[in-house]
Amino acid sequence: MSDTLTAPPAPELHKGLAGVVVDRTAVSSVDAASNSLLYRGYPVQQLAASCEIEDVAYLLLHGELPTPEQRSAFDAELRAARPLAPGLQHVIDLIPTSAHPMDVVRTAISALGAAEPEPSSAPGEHDPADTRRLATRLFGALPAVIAYDQRRRRDLPPVRPRDDLGYSADFLRQVFGREADDQDVRAFDTSMVLYAEHSFNASTFTARVVASTLSDLHSSIVAAVGALKGPLHGGANEAALELLVRVADDGGADGAAAWLDGAFARREKIMGFGHRVYKNGDSRVPTMEEALAGLVDRARASGDSRVDQLAAVYDALAAGVLERKGLKPNVDWPSGFAYHLMGFDTAVFTPLFVASRVLGWSAHVIEQREANSLIRPLSHYDGPALRDVPSRA
Repeated sequence: MSDTLTAPPAPELHKGLAGVVVDRTAVSSVDAASNSLLYRGYPVQQLAASCEIEDVAYLLLHGELPTPEQRSAFDAELRAARPLAPGLQHVIDLIPTSAHPMDVVRTAISALGAAEPEPSSAPGEHDPADTRRLATRLFGALPAVIAYDQRRRRDLPPVRPRDDLGYSADFLRQVFGREADDQDVRAFDTSMVLYAEHSFNASTFTARVVASTLSDLHSSIVAAVGALKGPLHGGANEAALELLVRVADDGGADGAAAWLDGAFARREKIMGFGHRVYKNGDSRVPTMEEALAGLVDRARASGDSRVDQLAAVYDALAAGVLERKGLKPNVDWPSGFAYHLMGFDTAVFTPLFVASRVLGWSAHVIEQREANSLIRPLSHYDGPALRDVPSRA
């Protein structure tokens, strides 16, 4: 029977959906002319310079920057969501500290969704106002989850949030148990703004795929967390810091060129460099490097003998990758180093990414539902041709 069949011609494949435009979005874009990442039309570097993460959160979820009255009401919503519920603390305590912090964040978001499910008038019907409210609550709740998990891994007691501090200031206070200085707060807030959204990246597309089935918000976000956990996506900032430390410990800046030659000979991927979207460098990097420079200067002034070595390796690797491969750093390169200087455990870097990117994911879930079509691509089969099951007689 198989002798009578002719295989159809192979269609053109787009591995990784590279170059494929699958939908429209009004949430964000990369403007080719200015090489700027835009959130609803605003250059992200301008937002980072003049807005706090709360303003950007409102912009992504509601479409416009808030008025003073809207910002005040939004702050109240966020602060009401800050305390870690006892039930959620118990769920986190059941997870062994040997698990990656991303496993904790993924489980916590699922538990939050179970405790406060997204209301619907009929299966698959969701009111955008309800979704925005839950997205706001999720954004407000994640700092306590991440802070509690880092502190329990260090055998430290939890720190209750304060409602008289802004988002970033209280996030840092919950993690480290003390009020952060203005430089840390500003650098952290900058990272949150820069990480909040980036169009149809892997995790956002995952969230939209799940949303296209008319599933609930938290299921879409949990799926996105799973995608972000991968080292080729959100895990890159962890890998970038680990690379920086490894090279610093193995020859330092003087040995960086030789280390890169060996890594490229072994065909290793150098994390923190290159980007599928940006052809002229990641537009977020200068803003994050400006914040990083302040942290490096402060560490030097405090007598940190390690920071000069790390900074020299940071520069040497960036120059070496550019010279050998023509690749510039992406935002994971400076942000990993910055989070390290703030005192975060390396394994917490990607959960920090989640805390910010949940805004973009939520905005895309809302947008997907506005003109929904089930996302279901095709594939080209190249397995065995039609064949009969052999007789077992």
